[in-house]
Amino acid sequence: MRDWLRTLIAGYAGYKWGGGCLGGIVIFVLVYWALGHCGGGPHNY
Repeated sequence: MRDWLRTLIAGYAGYKWGGGCLGGIVIFVLVYWALGHCGGGPHNY
C-alpha cells in the first residue's frame, strides 16, 4: 500500500475513533502499523 494512502486512512481512523488527543495518536499508530503489515509487500521487522 502506498505510504500516503496508508497515512490518510490511519489519520481518518484516528480522528473518528480516537476520542481525544492521546487516543487519536494511539489509534493512528495502531492502524498505520496494521496496514503496513497486511499490505502484502516486504515486511521490515
